[in-house]
Amino acid sequence: MSLRTYAIPLSILIALVLQITPMPSVVDLYRPDWVLLVLSYWALALPNRVSVGVAFITGLILDILLGTSMGIHSFAMCLCIYILAANYQRLRNYSVWQQSTIIGIMSALYNLVVFWFQHLLTDIYFLFEYLWPVASSMIIWPWLFWLLRKIRRQLRLK
Repeated sequence: MSLRTYAIPLSILIALVLQITPMPSVVDLYRPDWVLLVLSYWALALPNRVSVGVAFITGLILDILLGTSMGIHSFAMCLCIYILAANYQRLRNYSVWQQSTIIGIMSALYNLVVFWFQHLLTDIYFLFEYLWPVASSMIIWPWLFWLLRKIRRQLRLK
């Protein structure tokens, strides 16, 4: 087995590790949605290999790792990846900076769906700080896009 076989699962695993890595509370507030970003890239680049099914399983794993109620992150992830996968031909033609805006909208949708479910289940209240990951995800997107595209091209993933 070559690295080509494990490139996508390995990138998702790295994103999961980055998502749960302990950080100081001041910095943790700005943590990008790593898993959503990586899944978004693969859904746009290879929608036949990474789509809603992979998002569902990855979301369940994220629910387990974060200790949230089962299905919260999974549903939010599936919703965002479905929207991206359904429009991948159009979104591919956008510049990286325009895609960054789309990713920001998807990240906002993801965070708001997660908040909404947690509010229904645990009665938490909305704070503006919940949306800082949207800004950091938009900032990280161009560099993550270029890194994953370079990996995809070097490994000739199709």
